[in-house]
Parts: sequence; structure tokens; C-alpha cells
Amino acid sequence: MSVGILLVTHEGIGNALLAVATRLLRKLPLASEAFEVPFDGDIDALLPRASAALRRVDGGQGVLVLTDLYGATPSNIAARLARLGTPVRRVSALSLPMLLRVMNYADLDLDELPAVAAAGARNGAITDDA
Repeated sequence: MSVGILLVTHEGIGNALLAVATRLLRKLPLASEAFEVPFDGDIDALLPRASAALRRVDGGQGVLVLTDLYGATPSNIAARLARLGTPVRRVSALSLPMLLRVMNYADLDLDELPAVAAAGARNGAITDDA
């Protein structure tokens, strides 16, 4: 049993991030899937497909849902998923450092992974003089 990872993003973001993470890590240690939301997507119409994606990645310990932009349609779909019964934690501001950090802490439980994801985003933002 393990935590699943569902990326709920605008079109072109989730699948690209999973592809890069897979290329870097060779094999993702957690069941992962991207659910990309069309810009003109209707939440009610998309919710059944998003729910099916959530069920596919759930390894029995719940699902960490990573969204790209808090308050946008993908994030609102993620909020609705959290009310369907499967244990869900949601983290916004998805980035490659966030996703990689979560994958590197695959042994943690659902309640610990949101802080790990947020730390990945914070620590992945570097300002330098280059």
C-alpha cells in the first residue's frame, strides 16, 4: 500500500512534468497520473474523469493531489475530489522540484507529504547573481 500522486493542472503542464520526472528518476516510485484540464473545462463535466484518475493512482493510503494554480479550475476540481471519500491532501504551486522531492520521499504517509511538497517548491526557488 502506498500514497498515489495526481497532478491536476492546466493543459500541457501535468504530463510534461511527469515525463521529465520519469526521465530523471527512470521509474517513479509512486503511482502517478496527470489530469489536465482544458481552459474552457467545466468542473461538473470533468469531475467523473478526475475521480476515475484519482481511483487509479490510489494505492490504499490516499492521494496527494498537486495543482498548478490555487483558485483556478484545476485546483477547484481537486477540492471537489477531496470531498468524494478517498483521503486526499492538496498542494498548489506545482513545480518540478516539488514533484521530485515528493518522489524522493515515497515512503512517507499522506499526512507528511504535503509539507515535503511545499519544501520542495520553496527550496527549488533559488535567486542568484548569474
